[in-house]
Amino acid sequence: MAAILLFHHVHGVTPGVTALAEGLRGAGHTVHVPDLFDGRRFDSLETGAAHAAEIGFGEIVARGRRSAEGLPDGLVYVGLSLGVLPAQALAQTRPGAAGALLISGCVPPTEFGDGWPDGVPVQVHGMDADEFFAGEGDLEAARALVASTADAELFLYPGADHLFCDSSLPTYDREATELLTERATRLLDRVG
Repeated sequence: MAAILLFHHVHGVTPGVTALAEGLRGAGHTVHVPDLFDGRRFDSLETGAAHAAEIGFGEIVARGRRSAEGLPDGLVYVGLSLGVLPAQALAQTRPGAAGALLISGCVPPTEFGDGWPDGVPVQVHGMDADEFFAGEGDLEAARALVASTADAELFLYPGADHLFCDSSLPTYDREATELLTERATRLLDRVG
C-alpha cells in the first residue's frame, strides 16, 4: 500500500478533505494530512484564496516541505488545487517520490526545476470547464507535462466545478469523484 502526503485546498482541512483521507486509509494506504493554514478554514473560495495570498505561495510551498521532514522516502504527493503547489514541488525535488496526484491544478514543471523527474508517475485531474483549472493555465501546464513525461496522464471530467472531489462543499460531484478515485487507485496500487 502507498504512503501519501495529501495537501488541502484554499478552504483548509475541511470535512471533505478528511473524508478523502479516510477513504484512502480505508483502502489500506497511510495518509498524512498537514494543515498549511494552522487550523483555519474558510467558507468561501475567495476568502481562502485571499488568506493563501496573504501567507504567500512561496510560504505555502515551504510549509509543505516542512511537513515532509521526518517522513520516509517513497511518498505519493497529492494536492487539491492550492495543495498542488507543495505536492508538485515535493514530487519534483524531494528524492524518492513514488508518484503524484494533482487535482484541480498543475503548474509548469519548470517552476520547480528542469522538469518532471524520470520514473515518477503523475496523474492530473480537473474539470474541462473549470474557470480556474481550464481558464488560468493549469490545463495547458498539464497538457505540456503529459507531452513531455513518459508516465503522465491527464484526466478531464465534464463540468465547471473547481473543487469537485470535496464532499463537504456544494461543488462536490459524486460521479466525477468516483471515477477520479478509480483512476487514482490504479496509480496507488502500482506504486504502493
